[in-house]
Amino acid sequence: MATQSVTIMGGGNTGFATAARLTFKGFEVTLFELPEFASAIGPILESKTIQLDGVLETGPAKIHGVTSDVKEALDASDLVLLIVPAYAHRAFAEACAPHLRAEHTVVLMPGTFGSLEWAQILKSHDVSGVILAEVDTAPYVCRKTSPDGATIWGEVTALGMGVLPSTETERVRQALDPLFPGITAHPDVMACGLSAMNPVVHPPGVLMNAGRVEYSRGEFYFYDEGVSPTVADVIMRVDDERLAVGRALGYDLTPANEAFHKAGFGPAGDLWATINGSRMLTALKAPGNLQSRWLTEDIPYGLAAWSKLGAQFGIETPLMRSFVDIGSIVMGFDGWTEGRGPQELGIAGMDIEELKGFLATGVR
Repeated sequence: MATQSVTIMGGGNTGFATAARLTFKGFEVTLFELPEFASAIGPILESKTIQLDGVLETGPAKIHGVTSDVKEALDASDLVLLIVPAYAHRAFAEACAPHLRAEHTVVLMPGTFGSLEWAQILKSHDVSGVILAEVDTAPYVCRKTSPDGATIWGEVTALGMGVLPSTETERVRQALDPLFPGITAHPDVMACGLSAMNPVVHPPGVLMNAGRVEYSRGEFYFYDEGVSPTVADVIMRVDDERLAVGRALGYDLTPANEAFHKAGFGPAGDLWATINGSRMLTALKAPGNLQSRWLTEDIPYGLAAWSKLGAQFGIETPLMRSFVDIGSIVMGFDGWTEGRGPQELGIAGMDIEELKGFLATGVR
């Protein structure tokens, strides 16, 4: 698998930041956005230049290619990084399916089980041989700070990765390591999806600060001010349920506070101490309203998906359920029906042995 070239799909915050950063690192990057959202890449379509600011390289990054032609994007590289919200995974899978080849490896950044949903969609299109992978968090703490620019406040130093089929894990890890040094392997994509940190922190943090988000329109520092010791305690109770689901499936998952530290976000300690001591996290403001992806993504594709998975294997998740129920009122749609669960992931009705076999081989 060639890694000198890479296709990045998604023209949002992390897509822009990653395209610029990898260009600075010497990779030949093609940046793609779906035609219906081509306005996101419009400001750089002619110049092919992203202005990068922050704590890493800074200055103009001349991208190799910028396109809304999916065939052109997939022909540009065998390695594809899909960096979009979970609710966009399906649209990209449907667009890519007719043009994917067995040589392609597609990495969802992050995935929260999106690789399993992709597997279902590719199967429905009779596409086989494509290696799917996902990581447990975005590679950078970043924002798109202008129409043609992005700012990186911090870099994740230990991305976790899962691969479908898991027998291809080491090959994919070696391909990604030059792009994201220090990347480590989860046992499989299920363990990786259960290791995502955003759904643990964002829904409890936002919902417990809902009044302040609305009143200030996000003009406060979410982690520094919003994740108080009490909010951190609630987050860790949600995390206990995540860990319980993992244990039911045979995984020894890392608690959220330790995961934040290992990823390089902040110092070792309890969650409040790690976040409070994080230079990159405390620089982030809250979302400007309650319709942000911190709820609309992390509830239906995070907490609800984990809770449904737990239910299939006999694990109760009452706190997750509470936040999904309350969040559904706040979001204005049903977080239980809008996201993904065992049915969408192609694992409904599987017992543990069947699930492990599928994750290892990619074959049901």
